[in-house]
Amino acid sequence: MAGIRIEGLEELEKRLKKNATLSDVKRVVRKNGARLQSRAQRNAPVGTPASTGIPGYVGGTLKRSIELDIVNGGMAAEVEPTAEYAAYVEYGTRFMNAKPYLKPALEEVEPEFKADMQKLVK
Repeated sequence: MAGIRIEGLEELEKRLKKNATLSDVKRVVRKNGARLQSRAQRNAPVGTPASTGIPGYVGGTLKRSIELDIVNGGMAAEVEPTAEYAAYVEYGTRFMNAKPYLKPALEEVEPEFKADMQKLVK
């Protein structure tokens, strides 16, 4: 659902070969992926008995469903909620206003990720 795309990969690859190792890149990807997961979980709304109208309701399913997967041999991180209704919360429906939690987390982490990658190529 959310991800970070690197433009200018060829130039980055040349500089990385000169200044950093792939394990350095994988470390940055893992660190920022975990940061994205944490911020998305922090932002995810949690239902309450008052908000749902269901006595004894225990919320937090969406928050707990946000997972981090490190893929492509450690070169990419995927942060994705697995709750079936996750997109409805993020984008809203005609009956419910959006309560974005994933996009704001990505917008918060993206500059940090780019800065960490910049440090590797200097």
